[in-house]
Amino acid sequence: MPSEFDLIRRHFTRPARHTALSVGDDAALLAPRAGMQLAVSTDMLVAGTHFFPDAEPEALGWKTLAVNISDLAAMGAEPRWAVLALSLPVADEAWIAAFARGFFACADAFGVDLAGGDTTRGPLNLCVTILGEVPAGAAITRGGARTGDDLWITGTPGHAALGLAHLRGEIALPPTAAQSCLASLHRPQPRVAFGQALRGVASAMLDVSDGLLGDLGHILESSGCGARIDVAALPLAALHACGADEALSRRCLLSGGDDYELLFTAPPSQREHLAALALGHGLPLSRIGTITATAGELVLHETDGREHTTAHAGYDHFA
Repeated sequence: MPSEFDLIRRHFTRPARHTALSVGDDAALLAPRAGMQLAVSTDMLVAGTHFFPDAEPEALGWKTLAVNISDLAAMGAEPRWAVLALSLPVADEAWIAAFARGFFACADAFGVDLAGGDTTRGPLNLCVTILGEVPAGAAITRGGARTGDDLWITGTPGHAALGLAHLRGEIALPPTAAQSCLASLHRPQPRVAFGQALRGVASAMLDVSDGLLGDLGHILESSGCGARIDVAALPLAALHACGADEALSRRCLLSGGDDYELLFTAPPSQREHLAALALGHGLPLSRIGTITATAGELVLHETDGREHTTAHAGYDHFA
């Protein structure tokens, strides 16, 4: 059976692009570029909580890195380095090789060096610390939304949750729709380039990992404001086209997680610029509401004109 160090050398040691010293020493040596701030985030994926224990390892390798890269996209940062810690029940070389292929495919796609990490025996647990750069003072945080700002969402949120509902037997999607939704669930596409294009445009931003309403609540809390969502403006048609009814479509879009789309606010004066950006990036973009003055209040404006407040609690690991 290969040793821990054999596994690291065989599957996780590669030439570095922008790391002074990477895998193989007690610590990595990084050299941030002049005028940049470091953006750092950590996410953990745990078998049985974040993914099914029998998940396909190559897709899991991609997702393990992609969900972390998405955190940097949400701040307008450029991903540069990752540190990977793996807890593995057994040293299954075929599984590890497939996981590494997916991980490095994502790393190559977004220009990330694996700078170091650790492996140990234990329950299947995948943890990445991602580091990136953003020009000093240019990071987009959750705390900049202002009354009157528009509320925007990229892409087609809800597809990942619909894919999960398909896996759980809650709906039987047609083959083409199932393939699309499962791709959203298993191989999310961080909006890195679009996030960087939003520097100086978006007033507040985050990525949707725990559900649109729940994650919007973080912006409202950090910015001390409220929001009004126009249900007619939500991109529900894409979910209907997959075969989901109105109730399931709304649940997946508003409360489903794992989309890793960008939810952001921007002044109305930026509407034409944002439309041009979305067109240039080939990315669907929906203006779904407005930021309001009442701190913490989240109102849904229904298609029939009714309005009602709603909770904005997202997924909670300890609830």
